[in-house]
Amino acid sequence: IGRLPQLTVFGGDYDTKDGTCIRDYIHVVDLAKAHLCAVAKILDTTGIEAYNIGNGVGYSVLDIVHAFEKASGKPLNYVIGDRREGDLPAFYADATKANTELGWKAEYDIDKMCADTWNFQTKNPEGIK
Repeated sequence: IGRLPQLTVFGGDYDTKDGTCIRDYIHVVDLAKAHLCAVAKILDTTGIEAYNIGNGVGYSVLDIVHAFEKASGKPLNYVIGDRREGDLPAFYADATKANTELGWKAEYDIDKMCADTWNFQTKNPEGIK
């Protein structure tokens, strides 16, 4: 939305496909559906379980940048900066247990996530109050 004059991508020399960190990004609707599945499970059982909720697919920071460029129809002004201390090259969830026990699986891909985020932010530049 143009709040920052430039986006900094921290690290471009990791041992990943494009040198940037890989993370597990998830659409807010997928996350909400996972919570509903977990609540339904709690109502039918006793005890406590822990579930990893995520896409299970690692997307690089540059994948996200390019998906936002596609969603906005504009190039993003970004630079590759220094690594941040402690950042792992790749970190993403294994949601197999959630899929098996809750019947949940993420449905939305990176393009849908970024397009919906872009559309929301464009319509609500100050957020929702």
